[in-house]
Amino acid sequence: MSIDEERQLWRVGEIECVMISCCSGAELQLRRVLSGEARAAEIVLRELYPTKSDLYERARDLKNEQEGMRP
Repeated sequence: MSIDEERQLWRVGEIECVMISCCSGAELQLRRVLSGEARAAEIVLRELYPTKSDLYERARDLKNEQEGMRP
C-alpha cells in the first residue's frame, strides 16, 4: 500500500500549484481555489511526471506564467 503525499509548491492569487507524489512518480496540479469554501478547489491542469525534478521545472514555468498574467 502506498500513501500519496500532497504539497503546495506555490500560490499566485486564486491559483495554487500542488505536487502529489508517490512511489510511481509525481502529479502536478494547478487548482483554482474557490472562495467561501474551506479547502475547495477546481483542478484546472493535471500532469504526470516520472521524476520530481521534471515536475519542479514545469512548476517554475507555470508560476512565471501566472505571475505574468497578474495586473
